[in-house]
Amino acid sequence: MSWHTAETLIGRDAPRCDPVETVIVPRSRDVGGFAVRRALPSARRQMVGPFIFLDQMGPVELLTGQGLDVRPHPHIGLATLTWLVEGELMHRDSLGSAQRIRPGDVNWMIAGSGIAHSERTPDEQRPVATRLAGLQAWIALPARAEESDPGFAHHEAVTLPVIEGEGKRVVLLAGSGWGERAPVETFSETIYADATLAAGASLPVAAVHDERALYLLTGAVEIAGDRFEAGSLLILHPGDDITVTAATDSRLLLLGGQPMDGPRFIWWNFVSSRKDRIEQAKADWQAGRFEAVPGDDDVMPLPGR
Repeated sequence: MSWHTAETLIGRDAPRCDPVETVIVPRSRDVGGFAVRRALPSARRQMVGPFIFLDQMGPVELLTGQGLDVRPHPHIGLATLTWLVEGELMHRDSLGSAQRIRPGDVNWMIAGSGIAHSERTPDEQRPVATRLAGLQAWIALPARAEESDPGFAHHEAVTLPVIEGEGKRVVLLAGSGWGERAPVETFSETIYADATLAAGASLPVAAVHDERALYLLTGAVEIAGDRFEAGSLLILHPGDDITVTAATDSRLLLLGGQPMDGPRFIWWNFVSSRKDRIEQAKADWQAGRFEAVPGDDDVMPLPGR
């Protein structure tokens, strides 16, 4: 997805408190009637493991006759993971993929050397009011895979590992955790999980992955006696096993993994270890050298053009 009209949203950072290293509270921005909260990148933290971009979209009510329309736009050097909590979207890309995105399913798109895609409210849903909410993450690719072939994979909810009991339910979206591994084929060691906790329930987060963060979607949690509210990205201190306890019924995302193999440049929808590669991607999109998205030719222009 591309929110090209939105500036990078810089969070208000709270002081460090162990075992939570940094707290980022992204500001909400209205983008064409759609609320977006950008947790990554921020002024104090660009990436957590390979995660270089994290947007919470909605929740929003799409009025009768309206819908979300993210026109075809390009990506390089990353993979996207779209995770819906409410509503549906139709994904189309330049590989010819046409996939309805529903809550509970993982949609994994590898941009690699270059892909274009669009995401829109399905036509049959536009005559009625609908709700939409979810998260979109961009996962930077290691240098050896930045120019890999583009690809798209859809994983239905029934194929994802679920860890539940004692008031918690954890769905493993990508990578490994709690002795399980998700079917998504990542390019580096990763963890991405959606956890729902009843009030009083606890979630252990082992220090298996070098970099980890929690994004609090709803409710409030306590960690080592400190309370954190929904809408916060908590950067966890490396090497510390922690326990997250729900102060109220809560939902959170755990993300992170192996640190990236060097800094990354990000401009619009492009991520790369090389500035010249981003300049080439700009020129390629401007000149129409990306493959078109079949059935969706209303392309998004390069910003500033």
